[in-house]
Amino acid sequence: MTEQLISTATPHQGLGVLLILSTLMAFASISTDLYLPALPHMAAALAASPGSVELSISGYLVGFSLGQLLWGPIGDRHGRRLPIAIGLVLFILGSAGCALATSAPTLIGWRVLQAVGACASVVLARAMVRDLYSGPAAARMLSTLMTVMAVAPLVGPSLGGLILRLGSWQAIFWVLVGVGLATLGALALLPETLPAELRSREPLAGAVHRYGELLRQRRFLAYAGAGGFFYAGMFAYIAGSPFAYIDYHHLSPQLYGVLFAVGIVGIMLTNQVNARLVECYGSDRLLRLGCGMAAGAGLILAAVAATDMGGLPALALALFLFIAATGFVVANSIAGALAGSPQQAGAVSALIGSIHYGSGILGSALVGLCADGTPWPMGWVIALCGLGSLCCARMLVAAGEAPAR
Repeated sequence: MTEQLISTATPHQGLGVLLILSTLMAFASISTDLYLPALPHMAAALAASPGSVELSISGYLVGFSLGQLLWGPIGDRHGRRLPIAIGLVLFILGSAGCALATSAPTLIGWRVLQAVGACASVVLARAMVRDLYSGPAAARMLSTLMTVMAVAPLVGPSLGGLILRLGSWQAIFWVLVGVGLATLGALALLPETLPAELRSREPLAGAVHRYGELLRQRRFLAYAGAGGFFYAGMFAYIAGSPFAYIDYHHLSPQLYGVLFAVGIVGIMLTNQVNARLVECYGSDRLLRLGCGMAAGAGLILAAVAATDMGGLPALALALFLFIAATGFVVANSIAGALAGSPQQAGAVSALIGSIHYGSGILGSALVGLCADGTPWPMGWVIALCGLGSLCCARMLVAAGEAPAR
């Protein structure tokens, strides 16, 4: 029944569902991308070091990765809409707390709460896709959703820079409060995709056992690892690029937002290419292509960051190539993991999301802890992450199993 929900809806209704799902999935990015241009200003206003303010990204990832482990099983047992609504309320409270923070540790604490709320939207939106689609269709739908939701990070840093120009860094978080309230209202238009008769009857404590079973599956680990290493590199970029561009290369926050937006355009393009090719070439093959692209771009970036060869243009080009690989890596790694356990979509989505964003903790934290005023820490972290992602993607072949489609 649910497989017909979007396909049989009117064009207007189908578009509405698509936009709401895209908005829910975009909470992972808008919660961070909007305030990236303000990081240097926040460090000065809170009398904190750049590294400690960068750790607000790591703190967000802690809440985001651990929170998913909770929301996934709850969504399998109680449906998708109610947990999303509760999560949005927590997101609103966390965003308001960030706006009122007077120190870096307080900011980090509120970011954790903000993340726990935001991740409910992301993990359960992915599960809703699996409720409605399977196989290549799921990978294609995820690519389409990621293309639509890329509007948020596309305009996020530029909008954040504009808000910063007109007001203060606190105003950015008040805008996020408004986004949370608007999404909570729009949730009333989103149909429930998990009927009561298909919901899990297993106690929530059983989720630990299910997670253990998944972690013993080599193919699941390959998909999760490929995406996890890539996310570590992406959050190394998110944590390090404001200081590499604004402090080291002396760009304005507004121009930084433009360069960030160019990378998002690359993601949108590769997502569309992936959506068109996945039926012909299979998600596993495209995943390996994306991981190879990320590894190559990471090595180039490390060389540029170490030598400053080519200056700002070379740095921006290498980062663009790495970021653009998102379109091949993320949707295919998630769809591959979900395909193995269709009856546990919430738990699988939660675990792979937790691994992805948990890896991002390491990437962003390494950049923050090793910050030396140059792009070098960001460069070597991204290079190692790209290589790790490629090694995990190759496990799909090394396991001796035929690639999934």
